[in-house]
Amino acid sequence: MSSEPIRVRDRVSWSTSQGRTQGTVVERRTKDSEFDGQKFTASADDPVFIVESEKTGARAAHKGTALRRLRPKK
Repeated sequence: MSSEPIRVRDRVSWSTSQGRTQGTVVERRTKDSEFDGQKFTASADDPVFIVESEKTGARAAHKGTALRRLRPKK
């Protein structure tokens, strides 16, 4: 995995109750905010990312530590 920061449009994977899911980062939040009824603490040094599942189109919020960057689809 690269030490480069995760960016919007990066392809990533994350853990769910059904196993690992893949998708795309659609938003990077650097201020405390709420998503889907949950409150998240965020800063420029520790952002929250909104990701969209490739399989279902569902969106979720995750800290960068929960995301693993993937190679882009060809």
